[in-house]
Amino acid sequence: MPSVPRFALLVLVWLAAPTRHPESPAPPCRGSEEPAGPGMAGIRVTEVDWQQLRNGAAHHTQEYPGPELVVRRGQIFTITLELNRSLDSEETFIFTVETGPQASEGLRTKAVFQTSTSELEVGDAWTAVKEAQAEDTVTVSLASPPNAVIGRYLLSARVSSRRKHSDRKLGEFILLFNPWCPEDNVFLASEEERQEYVLNDSGIIFRGVEKHIRAQGWNFGQFEEDILNICLSILDRSPSHQDDPATDVSHRHDPIYVTRAISAMVNSNNDRGVVQGQWQRKYGGGTSPLHWRGSVAILQQWFKGRFKPVKYGQCWVFAGVMCTVLRCLGIATRVVSNFNSAHDTDRSLSVDKYVDSFGRTLEYLTEDSMWNFHVWNESWFARQDLGPFYSGWQVLDATPQEESEGVFRCGPASVAAIREGDVHLAHDGPFVFSEVNADYITWLWNEDESRERVYSDTKKIGRCISTKAVGSDSRVDITGLYKYPEGSRKERQVYRRAVKKLFSVEASGRRARVRRASGRGLWRDDLLQPAAKPSITGKFKVLEPPKLGHDLRLALCLANLTSQTQQVQVNLSGATILYTRRPVAEILHESHKVRLGPEEERKIPITISYSQYKEDLTEDKKILLAAMCLVTKGEKLLVEKDITLEDFITIKVLGPAVVGMAVVVEVMVVNPLLERVEDCVLMVEGSGLLRGQLSIDVPSLEPQERASVRFNITPSKSGPRQLQVDLVSPHFPDIKGFVIIHVAKAK
Repeated sequence: MPSVPRFALLVLVWLAAPTRHPESPAPPCRGSEEPAGPGMAGIRVTEVDWQQLRNGAAHHTQEYPGPELVVRRGQIFTITLELNRSLDSEETFIFTVETGPQASEGLRTKAVFQTSTSELEVGDAWTAVKEAQAEDTVTVSLASPPNAVIGRYLLSARVSSRRKHSDRKLGEFILLFNPWCPEDNVFLASEEERQEYVLNDSGIIFRGVEKHIRAQGWNFGQFEEDILNICLSILDRSPSHQDDPATDVSHRHDPIYVTRAISAMVNSNNDRGVVQGQWQRKYGGGTSPLHWRGSVAILQQWFKGRFKPVKYGQCWVFAGVMCTVLRCLGIATRVVSNFNSAHDTDRSLSVDKYVDSFGRTLEYLTEDSMWNFHVWNESWFARQDLGPFYSGWQVLDATPQEESEGVFRCGPASVAAIREGDVHLAHDGPFVFSEVNADYITWLWNEDESRERVYSDTKKIGRCISTKAVGSDSRVDITGLYKYPEGSRKERQVYRRAVKKLFSVEASGRRARVRRASGRGLWRDDLLQPAAKPSITGKFKVLEPPKLGHDLRLALCLANLTSQTQQVQVNLSGATILYTRRPVAEILHESHKVRLGPEEERKIPITISYSQYKEDLTEDKKILLAAMCLVTKGEKLLVEKDITLEDFITIKVLGPAVVGMAVVVEVMVVNPLLERVEDCVLMVEGSGLLRGQLSIDVPSLEPQERASVRFNITPSKSGPRQLQVDLVSPHFPDIKGFVIIHVAKAK
């Protein structure tokens, strides 16, 4: 942070508080002089030095750019007051801090306390001590309790003396959660993790499919202009605050309450929240979810648009925005991706999929779903409501999937509780447990409306649960935090325990029945029984890397497991899909009759031309293949394969990156298509590297042509900085890339 002249930190004190927009940052207040009475002159504060540099460094808040002092609760901060005369030995300061409307000591949103001469200690109440006095200047240290309400505070003061003085408004400061304070419920012991999960303003979100996980950069930008003010405004726009502002503010000492409120407000389903979700490829009047590169533009658009929901978001957008807000408020938070993520609509702890004889999903019957991936957040704090075993990482999900107590939100659900199957604990344990550990069951729906179970898998759901590593860009698999190893005895015990907690078995011995919204029912015992294994096996094999703009070449490999000849009817289908696995358009539909000799293996070649999928490919660049294999004796085998089309972009920094000095960035782009493309644009973003977003036109590109594009950036902050570059074209989905640039301080 550049040095700031001392005079810029001095503020005069006014009698009246300034008028301002309720959600805009409040400048420090000024005051007019109080007339002196007969006898001795009245004492008054003439200037306040908030010591922002000193306090910012001590509280790890120096990156916040606003004019207000930002400090963390449970920690001492220091201010210097200049008076119109020296303070007498018997005189002390009496301070008042208050936050929110109708602040009161009963709600713990107001505190009145005076300076002490003893050593300052952090305790259960606000305290202050006079550190030093030099003529008409007094240095005072103040401390808030570790469970103080977070938010914007007004600080007032008066001097105790024989004459009665009214309180003078000294100005406003912002108090945040404090992961550095052992007594704060959000305390995180590791300094490396605090740097990563609180102070890092960029990160990585993992997307794709289980077998092909890709990293996407994300600019959290919690220290960008106005972001802290906007995050506080999100709390003030919540329905609970609108209904009862004073009580709502009084609950903001509790990270459980705050995170649950933010989970509801990041989506717009029940309120004028930040982001409106859209999964139907209809992005008119808004921005495609894949076009966002970070949270800053979204939050600023919501705020400047008078709290009109920003269009549009999907799971990684909700998670990215929520991570920004919670890190900004001081809660250690990370983004987590779950591959093969279940969406269990009926709390059955199973995902039931209905398909036809070609393996195509019957959407009118299938209420549950398994997404290729789903992204949520984890925040670190103590669970005073549940007990110490359940403290630590807590699942929070702002994506509006199911209602929780009548509102689209999810969590905080203890990760430890999910691992042990304690799904009865607050909040939303059954839904999160299903996301990572539901059983996956596929049913063949026959023309006579009968059904047969053709596939059952206890290991498919909840794969490669991933988050960014501390201090690096590598992927860390944290699946073991959510469940015991798949297939292990302990994992099945936990699953049965979770089922038992959710379903009651009647004393008469009749089996509990799981009701579907569609009117069909499943026996609970059926959910725990595996499907019969067929006498053949099959899998899809990719023969060439699946590249965007190219034909797809694969093979279905079948193997006879018996010593008897088998006749197999193979029905193949393929569809472009969303990452939620919802089919968009069918691109393959064919049948084959295959004779498999004893223990014989056969390959069925499959080719899908670019022309077959180009018109219906979504921005997710995903295709789902299915093969329903009908074997003699009525056996059935379903084989599925998720394919993500590959693309790439290369980013290089040509020279050392230093604060305040321009440096050249070279981006190598490739036209992935077998046709000429025009109107391509590079979109560039990166906190601490450039202000806002940069748009750069790309020359026309011939079929599969490579081209180099160069531009300058001038870093404004040192340290590791993430630069994101997207190639945007009307002819193909965005191609995204990022690079970490290590910026040196100016000499």
